Amino acid sequence: MKTLSDPEGRREILRRLALICPDTPHRWGRMNASQMICHVSDAFLGVMGDKPIEMPRGFNLWPMMKPWVLYAPFNWPQGVPTRPEMDQQIGGTRPVEFDQDMRRLLAAIERFTAQPRTFRFRPHPMFKEMSEKDWMRWGYLHTAHHLRQFGV
Repeated sequence: MKTLSDPEGRREILRRLALICPDTPHRWGRMNASQMICHVSDAFLGVMGDKPIEMPRGFNLWPMMKPWVLYAPFNWPQGVPTRPEMDQQIGGTRPVEFDQDMRRLLAAIERFTAQPRTFRFRPHPMFKEMSEKDWMRWGYLHTAHHLRQFGV
């Protein structure tokens, strides 16, 4: 099972990120490559406490689905709505300069995976509290999902 805590899984993600260019076309969705880099970075920064995240109110089935979503052997589906604060067209970080944005993402991944931890994970807006193993799996899956969106 691939995770960001596994050196091979992390190397794979970093190698695939290196294949993304500002003009890499998307296969689905609205984001361009620069927006995707900022979105993935925002997601890491949010759960590390460096970017505000709104916690949804009301009944939420996602925490019950967490084991299935994180550990079932399938790719995440297209079209799951993006939280407004992570959507680069609404409240997410807007792209500035591709190389600078990519360095910011790589630094976020480095901090997310570093041991010992220099932060405490915040609850995930959909899955709520997660274990270290869950976080490392989520980080791999979320990044891989968006890399697939751009064909890498």
